Amino acid sequence: MCLINFHYDEHPTYKLIVAANRDEFYERPTASAEFWTDQPDILAGRDLLHMGTWLGITKSGRFAALTNYRDPGEANADKKTRGDIVTNFLAGNVSPEVFLETLKERKDDYAGFNILVGDADSLFYFSNKQPEIMEVSAGTHGLSNQFLNTAWPKVVKGRTTLRDYVLEHAIIDTDALFELISDADVAPDALLPNTGVGLDLERQLSPLFIKTPNYGTRSSTVLLVGHDQSITFVERTFVNGELANERKYFI
Repeated sequence: MCLINFHYDEHPTYKLIVAANRDEFYERPTASAEFWTDQPDILAGRDLLHMGTWLGITKSGRFAALTNYRDPGEANADKKTRGDIVTNFLAGNVSPEVFLETLKERKDDYAGFNILVGDADSLFYFSNKQPEIMEVSAGTHGLSNQFLNTAWPKVVKGRTTLRDYVLEHAIIDTDALFELISDADVAPDALLPNTGVGLDLERQLSPLFIKTPNYGTRSSTVLLVGHDQSITFVERTFVNGELANERKYFI
């Protein structure tokens, strides 16, 4: 994932509201969201290169989502695949906090990452680029390729528009959330971060929805978890920036 907007524990109908985009090279093989045949409790898309995932939920409501931490100078050759972090949480049964305490002990096995893990009762955030595990507070949050709520233009815009929408609607329209994260406007140069990839690439990566010749938003996911533990999971997949498919799951 490269952008996760979410509203947590502060809505009359939903415990968790997520609107997220996964950005990846177009050539990387990927399976659309489904219940996995080898882990039938897990609902998620799948990276077919390493068989991990970036965002998923289980029938019992265990949730996890991951973004990479952008550091062009970091060497990744001997690191474990980060997609396994999400899979390991979803397939396990330990509490989110215990899972992250264990992950923290082997955080250097992976290139830079951010991870959100939670269940019906709690939601936690951790990055292996900073020392502390954090319990997520109620409200609206945004996560891209630095830390939680870092003031990158896409994070600020996504967080603000999501908050404005959910605070005005007791029932959430998934199409409205997809519209929110389809914003392809490039941020002004004065607001761009300097992450070491150069100004031109910073511009290309600044929209909520990315579309370049060989890299961009491959899928968008809207997830609603009700206070009654109901789950709505909708995924839209894209080919070269154009909508290709939509899948809906209700649990």
